[in-house]
Amino acid sequence: MTRGAVLLAGLAVFALGGAGYVAFQVGGFEGFSPGIAASALLMVVVLAWTGSYLFRVLSGRMTYMEQRRRYRAAYDAATDVELQERFEALSPEEQLRLLAEVGQLPGDRQEADASPATGPDAPTP
Repeated sequence: MTRGAVLLAGLAVFALGGAGYVAFQVGGFEGFSPGIAASALLMVVVLAWTGSYLFRVLSGRMTYMEQRRRYRAAYDAATDVELQERFEALSPEEQLRLLAEVGQLPGDRQEADASPATGPDAPTP
């Protein structure tokens, strides 16, 4: 929530209190009764608002956390696209060498486990 939205929400609560006081006065309450009734109504509104906030905190549905999830998903997608483009820019030999280094070639894991010192960079006996 931005600062402006917080200020507007505070102003709305303040105006709600004044409107409640006037409504209770028009409704026939006299003396201190409109003020007490308006205060009680505002207390219920503030407690409900606080309860909804605590619910969002406990359920992990806070604005910051949602923004962070969206940012992370967008970052991961952009990174995946960039890595894919960089991989496709490599020559086929470089692609095979890179795949062999990270163990992504089919059937390469068994060979790598059996003889770890094989490949173009391996020392010759």
